[in-house]
Amino acid sequence: MAVPTIDRALRKVLLGFQMQQQVPCQHCKKALATIHVMDMSGGQKREKHFCERCAGEEGIKVTVQAHVPLNELLTSFVLQQSGAQQLAELKCPECGTTFAEFRNVGLLGCPHDYDAMEKALLPLLQRAHEGATQHKGKVPRGGHGADSERTRELSRLRRELDSAVKNEDFERAARLRDAVKTLERA
Repeated sequence: MAVPTIDRALRKVLLGFQMQQQVPCQHCKKALATIHVMDMSGGQKREKHFCERCAGEEGIKVTVQAHVPLNELLTSFVLQQSGAQQLAELKCPECGTTFAEFRNVGLLGCPHDYDAMEKALLPLLQRAHEGATQHKGKVPRGGHGADSERTRELSRLRRELDSAVKNEDFERAARLRDAVKTLERA
């Protein structure tokens, strides 16, 4: 018999689930089932019921958590909630948008929100960008990565050229102008 794998369509393992009827183990048919597996595969739902011993034989890893005192459980819950409350109260000094508003609406109010809510936004950005905290765009299909890099470099050089002219740094501006012309010819 094959060991169940995680990469099936959907798998839920419910440990210690209280069912209305007590079900015997489907494997040994002697002990009461304490582990209930719902397996969705091919659009069909299958339920399996095992005792702890038979679940182990089927390759289902069973972890039993020791009794946690109620005061420890409540303390942990309160600490988690207070941390969430602190994040919800983060507020941008420029536009007044709070993190709670951002979570409800999904939009930030201004560019300063990134700094004001950095602590809360960083984990969200990392999840959205696969661990990175800066957006890394993709090259469109059929697009040429070198061409887009050249375009980005030209844009950067032109911005620096404008800045050099504004600051009246004409020697630097001349070098940047020459770099732009060279890159345009290439």
